Amino acid sequence: MNARRHYSIPLPQRAPLLLGARTLVMGILNVTPDSFADGGAHVDLDRAVEAGIRMAADGADILDIGGESTRPGADPLPEDEELRRVLPVVERLARQVQLPISIDTYKARVAREAVARGASIINDISGLQYEPALGAVAAETGAALILMHTRGRSSGMYDLAVYDDAAADVTRELGEAIGRAVAAGVPREAIIVDPGFGFAKRAEHSYEVLARLDVLAALDRPILSGPSRKSFLRVALGDREPSAREWGTAAAVTASVLHGAHIVRVHGVAAMADVVRVADRIRGAT
Repeated sequence: MNARRHYSIPLPQRAPLLLGARTLVMGILNVTPDSFADGGAHVDLDRAVEAGIRMAADGADILDIGGESTRPGADPLPEDEELRRVLPVVERLARQVQLPISIDTYKARVAREAVARGASIINDISGLQYEPALGAVAAETGAALILMHTRGRSSGMYDLAVYDDAAADVTRELGEAIGRAVAAGVPREAIIVDPGFGFAKRAEHSYEVLARLDVLAALDRPILSGPSRKSFLRVALGDREPSAREWGTAAAVTASVLHGAHIVRVHGVAAMADVVRVADRIRGAT
């Protein structure tokens, strides 16, 4: 396997995020009643904050807070409702944990308000396709920017899941997303890329991209991998509820690490932190 490059990602109001020496664990904190993976377990503010604190204790390196479900077929969430859901959680966790906080949103105003309350990373599932103004927010605030690959909106993304070479096509389109971000004023060194498993990809595409994740290294940006509990795992596991896909997630997380991911985004932080530790040892032994 190829050596994993090291990066230093500047963050506002805190030390840079150092990537490459070990794989970082990003804990997913959904504060939405219709999350595909956890059924709205963290909608209540106190429960959401408790969950974030628990993730930090369980080994998370980053907390990713999102207020809108972006599963295939989900309806868009009004901006005011997203702000109502996420801002109190961001503000309280920024005071109570020492970890960088990521705001999972494609909306410029939500990102700006979240960074003002302590978030230092913007996680955009659209790769600056839904709200191009989000790039200017990242540039002005100094927040790091995660660009995920997708095509179209949630309602019709599978109609666009046609690839000549999934890994190469995803890499090329992420390169275009990087171009959009740089044109908006985002420093290249502040950008992280995510292949977007399950987004505008059928199961076979997600498996192909995962197996060839190291192709993304050609972009010379750190790689975030988010296979946790995704529907593509059902091809191997059968028709199980998302919460019953943790062993499959562990396999996908291991593959992510071995193929060069710098960050893995997961729901079950405690278990996946153990998986990452072992996978990192395997990488280091080669």
